[in-house]
Amino acid sequence: MKKIFKPILLGFLFLPSLVYTQSIETKFQAIIDSVYASNQTSIGIMVSVESPERNISWSGAIGYSNLTPKTKLEPDQPALIASNTKTYVSATILKLVENGKLSINQPIKDLLTARTSHLFIQGGYNVDAIQVKHLLSHTSGIVDYANQAYMDFINANKTYRWTRDEQLEWAINIGPPLGKPETVFSYSDTNYLLLTEIIENITKQSFYTAMRALLQYESLGFNNTWFPTLEDQPEGTKPLAHQYWQEYNWNSTKLDNSVDLFGGGGIACTTHDLASFAYKLFNNSIIKDTSVLNLIYTKIPIKNSEPSHYYFGLSAYTYNGLHAYGHGGFWGTRVLYFPKLKTSIAVYVLERDKRGLINEIIEDMIGLLNN
Repeated sequence: MKKIFKPILLGFLFLPSLVYTQSIETKFQAIIDSVYASNQTSIGIMVSVESPERNISWSGAIGYSNLTPKTKLEPDQPALIASNTKTYVSATILKLVENGKLSINQPIKDLLTARTSHLFIQGGYNVDAIQVKHLLSHTSGIVDYANQAYMDFINANKTYRWTRDEQLEWAINIGPPLGKPETVFSYSDTNYLLLTEIIENITKQSFYTAMRALLQYESLGFNNTWFPTLEDQPEGTKPLAHQYWQEYNWNSTKLDNSVDLFGGGGIACTTHDLASFAYKLFNNSIIKDTSVLNLIYTKIPIKNSEPSHYYFGLSAYTYNGLHAYGHGGFWGTRVLYFPKLKTSIAVYVLERDKRGLINEIIEDMIGLLNN
């Protein structure tokens, strides 16, 4: 009788966990269903939650992946994550630090190509004073190429194919430095274009190939993550969801993705891959050395402006009294990791002008998880 009783007892012990998981996942879907019902101009919403200690790995979706024709959005469709890519670039830099190939305190002069170094010197920058950590934290004083004139050019030339060098030149042509390193915080995609050039110069590979290897896409299961037009779409990955910005009448699939491709943005992935990446990054699956991983929380003191909430490729957030770390993206994407809950949440809203819904969704989901 003991041999019969033990499996039955174990089954009953496991049952509450199973019921909890099924119940909370149903509630997750109900949250996004409710938000969408009140905000159908958001076009589509996708969410993933990764919380292994709660036995939760869930993805849900509601709405459409395309306005014309209206195609039902699926939970495992990828989309462009835009500036969420910066966390991947930051993690790659820190992996090079862990591997002894780089220091965050190194001046960028000898880490860039001679062409780029000369370009920035001619633009008034002291490339001996700007260090890797200044690029990671947007405290370099480097001008952002993605200004209003850049947006207007894109609007008039939607299929123009950019190069990274052209975007760096655009930044230099805008005007002089914003200030010396550590005197001003100014969010600038230009910083991350320089970081991908540094990755290439150190690894002797294209930055996206080096990132794939150093971040261990294959072994860690990031099977639906890639840089469109630079890499082939992974086999079995579903078509990209269309992302919109009605104010400009933009559809992400109608723009040449080179407008945001070379490190400031560029990655496409599913919400599951993004949430999984965040969870595994902050739990030492990618960067094993905790002292190196903790560099990602470095806050550079700023002399001439208010302190920023930006670290190395991520920002600090608070929801329902809980601290989180993550990043957002231009098209209405965000991923957050909540250390206390050991949980990551990725949210995509397919209409940029409705990206404010992300806060509502995350607050409601964290409320469930924190009960």
